Amino acid sequence: MNLKMLGSVAIVAGTAIGAGMLALPLATAALGIIPAIMLLVVIWGLSAYTSLLMLEVNLRAGVGDNLHAITGKMLGKKGQLIQGASFLSLLFALTAAYLTGGSSLLVLKAETMFGIALDNQLAVVMFTLTLGLLAAFGVAWVDKVSRVLFSLMIALLVITVSFLLPEVSPSQMAVTAMEEGNVDLWMAAIPVVFTSFGFHVCIATLVRYLEGDAVNLRKVLLIGSTLPLLCYVLWLLVTLGTVGAQEIQGFGGSLAALITSLQEIASQPWVSKCISLFADFALVTSFIGVTLSLYDFISELTGAKSTVVGRVQTWLITFVPPVLCALYIPEGFVAVLGFAAVPLVFIIIFLPIVMVLKQRQQGVSGYQVCGGKPALATAGVLGIVIIAAQLMVAL
Repeated sequence: MNLKMLGSVAIVAGTAIGAGMLALPLATAALGIIPAIMLLVVIWGLSAYTSLLMLEVNLRAGVGDNLHAITGKMLGKKGQLIQGASFLSLLFALTAAYLTGGSSLLVLKAETMFGIALDNQLAVVMFTLTLGLLAAFGVAWVDKVSRVLFSLMIALLVITVSFLLPEVSPSQMAVTAMEEGNVDLWMAAIPVVFTSFGFHVCIATLVRYLEGDAVNLRKVLLIGSTLPLLCYVLWLLVTLGTVGAQEIQGFGGSLAALITSLQEIASQPWVSKCISLFADFALVTSFIGVTLSLYDFISELTGAKSTVVGRVQTWLITFVPPVLCALYIPEGFVAVLGFAAVPLVFIIIFLPIVMVLKQRQQGVSGYQVCGGKPALATAGVLGIVIIAAQLMVAL
């Protein structure tokens, strides 16, 4: 495997691994470790398959086009409208989720490090005004900051998992899903797990970078999507296997409570600090990446000029809606991440299926994913299940 492929694998894995990983124990604790891992594997299989569908669409449509342009070519303005609305909803939801998670960690740090009882709403504003400003600085700055923070995050994840694995309790691992309301528990977990495998937005970029090499691109997507699966399984082992599924259920979706419990289990003070920093970096890297994408997308939609006034207007449109969500749903980290699954289903399941079917009917030659219509139908049904699960949770 050459350096370009290794870098591409890192991009796929890095796009998936982020703040969503922190929500997995909170979302799956009620299921128990074995059912939770089974759900991870099923969702990973769906995500890997749909990534290959998007690869097929990209390669047949022509190397160099992004998803928005390809959608316009094949599905016209209506298809672009659905794709654009889904993308905007996804980024707004992710930004709101990261603001709620980030503010809760900021409140925790203010209390533990300085003994200050920081108001949650003030923490939301502080988090937005500090890290949110990076979006207006442009991709060059964000790229440099992201590379450093992501490297540190992976190193801290390795340290955290290595030192917590010996603390895993077999009795905690044996906890299974509650019998009463079992379906509701699965429905609550599915959308959050699905969102944690959303790496598909980088596929068009990788197609250009690897010059449309179908064989290497297929390897990159399969290997790159498998790495997050392994990381998530290890993360569930050290969280559900140490803190315990029943105790995590009692956190009410609070990320700060989960991090505090893990720190208490850590045998060494410096490991406790690594756990805290890992959570910080996971949130920050995801936040600045998503907000940069949202800022650029809104700038393109509004045709904003690259002036101080234009940048301020774009910044306000980018952050006001998710900030309002974070202010009035202070414990909505897991809930809002689950909502993000709905637009994500349209972007990475329904639209690719429709475009693949259209390309195949037109007889466009090129790379084709195996499985035929039965595989496409299965992916479509799973997409409907994910949306139904989120609707059940919302209602």
